Amino acid sequence: MNQVLIIDETPLLREYLRFKLTENEVEVTIAASSMEGLIKIRNIRPDLVIMDYHLSSSIHGGCMEVLKQKKAGATTAQIPVIIVAQQLDQKKILDLVQYNVKKVFTKPIKMDVLFRTIEEILGASFDIDDSPGIVEAHVNDDIIFIELSQGLNRDKLDLLSFKITELIELYRIRVPKIIVMFSAVSLSHADGPNLQKLLNIVLRSSRARQSNIRILTKEEFVKIFIRAQKEFEHIEVAGSLSQALDGLLTDTADPGEDQALIGAKVLTADTGAMESMQLRFDGETRGGAGSYNPEDIKEILKDMHLAAVDDDPVILELIQNTFSSFNVRFNLYQDGAEFISALDREQFDFIFLDLMMPKADGFAVLRELRDKNIHIPVVILSAISQRETVIRAFQMGTKSYLVKPIKPADIFKKTMEILRVNV
Repeated sequence: MNQVLIIDETPLLREYLRFKLTENEVEVTIAASSMEGLIKIRNIRPDLVIMDYHLSSSIHGGCMEVLKQKKAGATTAQIPVIIVAQQLDQKKILDLVQYNVKKVFTKPIKMDVLFRTIEEILGASFDIDDSPGIVEAHVNDDIIFIELSQGLNRDKLDLLSFKITELIELYRIRVPKIIVMFSAVSLSHADGPNLQKLLNIVLRSSRARQSNIRILTKEEFVKIFIRAQKEFEHIEVAGSLSQALDGLLTDTADPGEDQALIGAKVLTADTGAMESMQLRFDGETRGGAGSYNPEDIKEILKDMHLAAVDDDPVILELIQNTFSSFNVRFNLYQDGAEFISALDREQFDFIFLDLMMPKADGFAVLRELRDKNIHIPVVILSAISQRETVIRAFQMGTKSYLVKPIKPADIFKKTMEILRVNV
């Protein structure tokens, strides 16, 4: 039996890898520090080491010290290594080759690519579900949105379990609220076990109250299945986004919090914190696994054409300055009507949009985009935060809603979050 050693201080990724590798009959050993990892390399001499590059180095030297000590040992030097990192420049990656590092994955990781690499190194074959199924999970306005289309892929459902936990920790969500959205998926009785698995994963991983979970679907089988299961009797099935959001935007507010701002808050994670894994597999997205390092950002924003539509010149300048160091084309418009007329001659990749403007407001712009069947990510930047306005904007295709005053960091973070979903 192949043996893999995982050296990682944070439990989420290592526990997912242990779960999937063990499921595929690989013996897995865990080390939570560089010193423990080095001891286990020497004692068990695994067939493969998977190690986080960013191990704490204050006491035992971190990842590089482990690699140097491994290289120095006659019985350990040839053990192959996979490195997982938030960001590494090209020089550091090249330096790792001498330590028998076979591959470097930057977060968030495409797990199918990682497992294919493990298969190649170990000469093994893993049982991976290749059935259709796209899963997305993201946080917006303190709600975890889970989107499912094409089908229910069991491997992606397993990954979703860990992803929900990661999002809750990353965004410091105290009271989890979940909306599960089905689109372009047709389910039948044969999908019952996978649907049960999905609902159990959502409940177990989020620890959310059933009253804080909504299933947004028009699929009759999904409705019948959930209503027939007593264990899910308090999960509400909704037929529209407005119905799904009803209650979630207000029920768990802090007593002293302005109710008008619920549903329009900007969430920020810890500085330097980032998601570790992708739910999409390699064939479903452009580009490779990545992270918020400068080269990845430049690649994502390369040659993009952005538009900012706002009657406040200060906001327009703030948005433009946010992306000034990247190779981005920018068009600025101080009125919705001016932007609408430009749609006949310009093609945009991303739009920042104010709601309250003279001549044509933001909703007129959203209607024009919808009528012309133009599908462009839109982020609303508005001082209006009433619940009805927020819901209306989302129903018209808005990707996110940020309340003024806004900071460049909030604009940049939300832009990258949206673009990474689509790259």
